[in-house]
Amino acid sequence: MKVQADVSKLISTLIARRAVKQDLPRLLELIADDDLGKNREGVGSDDPCYSDAFDRIDKDDNQFLMVGVMDGKIIAMLQLTFIPGLSRKGATRAMIESVRVDGYLRGQGIGHWIIEQAIQVARERACKLVQLTSDKKRIQAHRFYGSMGFTASHEGFKLQL
Repeated sequence: MKVQADVSKLISTLIARRAVKQDLPRLLELIADDDLGKNREGVGSDDPCYSDAFDRIDKDDNQFLMVGVMDGKIIAMLQLTFIPGLSRKGATRAMIESVRVDGYLRGQGIGHWIIEQAIQVARERACKLVQLTSDKKRIQAHRFYGSMGFTASHEGFKLQL
């Protein structure tokens, strides 16, 4: 099938790597490229909060800000946080956040690919569990995560400070 061959070819060209500071403007574009992020983020902003946040993430050994690159351009991202714990016999968990794929490339397997890259990194770090949260308004994302084997096993709560 031609469509499947084209998607496989596309995926084979992708590279996953750790984000670097120079990637920050593009990461902010990806974060703002959805209904929830567009009203909450400052794309093109000189606000030092983003630069400071990047530095904190980059210096923390329990953080991995991953980007997916195609033809030299960042087209996907996620943040992976490693959480050591006492439960589950002292298991370390990997928490996936801020999954984004460039809008013009959604539906082509890139989200699946970058999640798989994150799962591989979690395995390499000897994590026993990978977890994520997704806004209740992101129904399509819920179906996507379910198709990858994630289960909606818990109810999440947040308190704005």
